[in-house]
Amino acid sequence: MLKRMLVACLVQAAVSSFAHAAGPFGTIHVGGWVGGAFSDDNTGGFSHCAATSTYASGISLVVGVNAANSWLLSFASPVFRFTKGENLPIDVTFDGQSQARLFATAISSNMVTAILPPNVARDFRKSSLMVAVARDTPLQFNLTSTGPLLAVLANCASKVKADGLNSAGDFAAPKAVAAKSGSPGDAPGAAPANPKSAKTGTQTGTGFVISANGHIVTNHHVISGCNGDIRGNLSGEAASTLRVVSSDESNDLALLQGPAASFKAFAKIRDRAIHSGDSVVAIGYPFHGLLTSDFTVTTGIVSSLSGIMNDTRFLQISAAVQPGNSGGPLLDTSGQIVGMVAAKLNALKFVRATGNIPENINFAIKTGAIRDFLDNSVVPYETAEPKGDLKTAEVAGSARAYTLLISCTATEQADSAKR
Repeated sequence: MLKRMLVACLVQAAVSSFAHAAGPFGTIHVGGWVGGAFSDDNTGGFSHCAATSTYASGISLVVGVNAANSWLLSFASPVFRFTKGENLPIDVTFDGQSQARLFATAISSNMVTAILPPNVARDFRKSSLMVAVARDTPLQFNLTSTGPLLAVLANCASKVKADGLNSAGDFAAPKAVAAKSGSPGDAPGAAPANPKSAKTGTQTGTGFVISANGHIVTNHHVISGCNGDIRGNLSGEAASTLRVVSSDESNDLALLQGPAASFKAFAKIRDRAIHSGDSVVAIGYPFHGLLTSDFTVTTGIVSSLSGIMNDTRFLQISAAVQPGNSGGPLLDTSGQIVGMVAAKLNALKFVRATGNIPENINFAIKTGAIRDFLDNSVVPYETAEPKGDLKTAEVAGSARAYTLLISCTATEQADSAKR
């Protein structure tokens, strides 16, 4: 009973903006979907971006992303008869395979709205057919254009939050989804594992190849401020010029691409949940030029399944990381990606706040956020199930073929440790 009450409260908080909104501002036209940006009637500020499509059954789907970057799905019809505020479980199945239960709230007599958890949003984006069952009534919905739609909605939300409702126009140009505002370096007490100084110089970090097409993922802050070419090279090999494909500052992710022929292997993402206490291996290029020119390997465990202030985008890990580890792969003991090294706890701020010196508290971006980012960039990554434990040396040996030193000349900003 307590769990149901908690879910209902979360849903109500997330969907309340749908119930008191004005618009649309600007336009969204993707396939049969039409929408735009909406403002909050009470504050006049940005509320959400949404688009609607009406099916032959007479039922309309409304897909939206609100100002807090929560994905929402609504079902509406003039024939519905709900009591405002009532809760309704809706079981959804995608392409006859993936199943999930949504907990919807009636925001009017003829509309119910549910939060889409990240994994359900991913299935919604990639599927061609959804069957929804509510009150023992099954309904079918064609989803052939929802992949491009979610990218356009994400672009709408990012643009309006950055430039205001007055900038609203045609939001057709897609942009990476920001699941939650704020970058790792902005989290209280956290600093990127690749901090910057207020001068121009060589900026380095780590990245890893994620597809056979030469796509490389790293942190946004690794390439932020780069003035010229971004270079990437495997340990002991010549550097190649990389181009920026897309970036998501809010989630501290960036997608690069190099010549596919230069890479003989790419990383695979673990397709099973990681657990607290599981062993992990972090690989990267810390203090490049001061220490070894080869990559370094550190080991530890998953200390927690959330970051600072319960930020669920992150894992807390005990594996040691240093400046330059940012963007590097975090691997399980079978050699599969379970995260991306992103930040370490800011020791100075922590000491000032608590009087204690922190030890072995570092953070990695979870694979859910990485996969959402790759899906929006249409990158053909691969997943795999773990198949037995390898020795740490074997995990590192496999990673050597796809872990790169990322470097560029950059005008660097103030060190985040001083913020």
